[in-house]
Amino acid sequence: MQIRKVAVLGAGQMGSGIAQVAAQAGIEVALVDAVPGAVERGLGNIAKLLERAVQKSKLDAVTRDATLARVRKAAFGDLADCDFVVEAITENEPTKLDAFKKLDEVLPPHAILASNTSSIPITRLAAATRRPAQVIGMHFMNPVPLMALVEVIRGIQTSDATYDATLALATRLGKTTVTSKDMPGFIVNRLLIPMLNEACFAMAEGLGSAKDIDTAMKLGCNHPMGPLELADFVGLDTCLFIAEVLHKGLGEDKYRPAPLLRQYVDAGWYGKKSGRGFYTY
Repeated sequence: MQIRKVAVLGAGQMGSGIAQVAAQAGIEVALVDAVPGAVERGLGNIAKLLERAVQKSKLDAVTRDATLARVRKAAFGDLADCDFVVEAITENEPTKLDAFKKLDEVLPPHAILASNTSSIPITRLAAATRRPAQVIGMHFMNPVPLMALVEVIRGIQTSDATYDATLALATRLGKTTVTSKDMPGFIVNRLLIPMLNEACFAMAEGLGSAKDIDTAMKLGCNHPMGPLELADFVGLDTCLFIAEVLHKGLGEDKYRPAPLLRQYVDAGWYGKKSGRGFYTY
């Protein structure tokens, strides 16, 4: 399957990053977001990142301008000529299911629907469409332009043709892929979220301060970020949501969310994006 045009649903940090790497790979991109002003902010973020790359001599001005020209603002009704869609909206299952139903109605019959979900079952998203064989998970890491990995998740209905086309697109975007079964948390978050959650338990028990816990893991395990700092970066609300998915989906107490994590989310302390989490920003 030849992919000429990609749509990205969601113009936040993840969506705009996906749009940027696709445009840099020479692909025409339609950027869609139902929130007023979101696409304009996303395009502004792309422009800032590309300009920073030019200033660091990692990109020339001609390539910057050509990349920006490949990304355009679009609405659901403008996607009839898209070959591939990556959904990158909020990590909420009913919202994603609704989006997949709408996309299924407007996309051409051959188009593939991919979700950037970090935990929601691809099989359930696929069942909401009339093209379940053409639905797949394509989980990018944050920040998308810098992180090399893409997790590819096959739902039980995903066809070999869809899987092969997705791998080819990821390679075209300069990414390295791993393939995961459609299980709660997939590979990365199945391993990552329990670590971040355990750091919350450790802090609540007074094992160490946030700084002590993070420094111990950075210097003792050679991690680039400590678990609590990373949780703030991911978003404590997102960490809690994925922990709940793991706990419900796998049914084991070892995945239960730490009460301190839930309390921080209840307080509106989501981490870096809200200005306060385990650290103040």
